[in-house]
Amino acid sequence: MGLVSAILSLPLAPMRGVIWLGELIQDQVEQQLQSPAAVRHELEEIDAAAADGGLSEDERKQAQQAVIDRLRPAGDTTANNGKE
Repeated sequence: MGLVSAILSLPLAPMRGVIWLGELIQDQVEQQLQSPAAVRHELEEIDAAAADGGLSEDERKQAQQAVIDRLRPAGDTTANNGKE
């Protein structure tokens, strides 16, 4: 980077820092949401709530499916969730 471009882009430095921090936070959240331990814990909580009577069978299935769907890439159409 040249001296002139460095001087001219200096006012944008705080904005680049905020953008970088936002991207870093987003990456960390995505890693935590997709970690096997977090997914297992969430599925166990759903099963425990269903066992306690807090969720009906349909609600339990929907909650489990939501967790599984979150793990799939956005463009993944290989599974149709039992729907034709």
